[in-house]
Amino acid sequence: MSNFAKEIHSDLKKAADRKTKKSFQRFFKKPVKCHGVKGKNVDKIAADYWKKIAHLPKKQIFEICEELYRSDYAEEAAIVAFWGTKFNKFTTPKDLAVFKKWINKYVNNWAKCDGFCNHTIGDFVQKFPDSIKEIKSWGESNNGWMRRASAVSLIIPAKRGKLLKDVFEIADTLLLDDDEMVQKGYGWLLKEASRLNVKPVFDYVMKKKSIMPRTALRYAIELMPANLKLKAMRK
Repeated sequence: MSNFAKEIHSDLKKAADRKTKKSFQRFFKKPVKCHGVKGKNVDKIAADYWKKIAHLPKKQIFEICEELYRSDYAEEAAIVAFWGTKFNKFTTPKDLAVFKKWINKYVNNWAKCDGFCNHTIGDFVQKFPDSIKEIKSWGESNNGWMRRASAVSLIIPAKRGKLLKDVFEIADTLLLDDDEMVQKGYGWLLKEASRLNVKPVFDYVMKKKSIMPRTALRYAIELMPANLKLKAMRK
């Protein structure tokens, strides 16, 4: 490991506490490897180390990120996600292949998926609109986390009322997915899109509700007015 990765690992171990580690597992169905560090402390460590590495060549920054991912610790993945919000200053279209590899190889729970994809990939899509085609193709992956990534990567643009056509195309691809985390992912995407596009999203849900899993449907309508929720939930 690089010195930076070793130092981060050491600092996280020092900041860990037994109570946080014990409570951490409540959010996940399967065991998650963690140090037990509070989120605000993880963010502080991430911010402190970003100041130390921000001047490095992109290749070296990405190598440190991959070392952190390889540890499989939740907090070290969260540091990569924190740093990912800074990547937009220096990314190029070719970097999507690196990000795809990280998701496919190292993401193994919803927090790692959403933490990285919401902002890092979301920012990437807005910087390089042509990348949306590749991200939509992730919905055909055999890896459930890649499929969820195809949806949650558009959360921020969807929340701002953008890319509605692409949102619906991703939902179509994932519509009958039997993975609950994928269902929640595209349901969440539809929910965020509904903030500024209530009618189109409601119309989409009504058109698909006979085959849409109830988990996805409940997520999709969560922000809608009560009368629309009743209509959507009615069998």
